[in-house]
Amino acid sequence: MSETDDGVVRMPSRHNVPKTIERLQALLRERGILVFALIDFSGDAARAGLTMRPEQMLIFGNPKAGTPLMVESPIAGLDLPLKALVWEDAEDKTWVAYNDPDYVVRRHRLTPALSSNLAAVVPLLTQAAGP
Repeated sequence: MSETDDGVVRMPSRHNVPKTIERLQALLRERGILVFALIDFSGDAARAGLTMRPEQMLIFGNPKAGTPLMVESPIAGLDLPLKALVWEDAEDKTWVAYNDPDYVVRRHRLTPALSSNLAAVVPLLTQAAGP
């Protein structure tokens, strides 16, 4: 995994884009985390007559975890619900990216302890990308 100063964590996935998304959706649902939307950027591009490498975004969250952040700072809603972007690069390698929970807390000047509300999904993201 790597994080840059932009607050985005990037990690490789051992699975292709659809399989990574499928694994993540299953893990989230098993833990009662709502999946709000799946955006298939490459599928939408194809329907518009354009081509791009596989890329999908899953939007998900838990109101019990996210609401306290937005109560403290309504603009935290710009980064909520949580998102995971999964894409294939030019070398056919699949990647998963998400906003670092600590970065979101710093960005919105939230109480540091609230980062744990977001960090609970990090192991699920790692598991979805893994073996």
